[in-house]
Amino acid sequence: MLFDFPPSKTPGLLPPIVLAYIGDAVFEVAIRQYLIGHTNLRPHHLHREATKLVSAGAQARMLFRIEGELTEEEADIVRRGRNAKSGSIPKNADALEYRHATALESLAGYLYYSGRTGRLEQLIRKGIELGEEAVSGGSADKPDSPPSAEPPERK
Repeated sequence: MLFDFPPSKTPGLLPPIVLAYIGDAVFEVAIRQYLIGHTNLRPHHLHREATKLVSAGAQARMLFRIEGELTEEEADIVRRGRNAKSGSIPKNADALEYRHATALESLAGYLYYSGRTGRLEQLIRKGIELGEEAVSGGSADKPDSPPSAEPPERK
């Protein structure tokens, strides 16, 4: 942990929304550190690049890319986070993407509070690498996004 403020319960007993709450912050810091090490350091550029990686849609796609890498325990945390009732959904996010983003944030919070930041870093790196491969592959129809993340077209 970055600070010596342990949670009131063991990570496995914390509600998924609480794990997502801390996971959101931990994920944001991880992405910012990654960007500072890999891109130019103009604040506007850093902000734009970070936004591309921390939006609900980007987090949902990252979760889809790394799902095959998850242990059974991690997959269970993701399932709990995805199924958690989070209240309201931001107006700029699709409901399904938001649930998947919450699941990724729950996993980030769980790994953080479990002291497994190395594993969290490994999963984030893998998700970023696979995303870069998908982009460099030049496919316009986003092969790395979950098929169900796109809302059906209304007629």
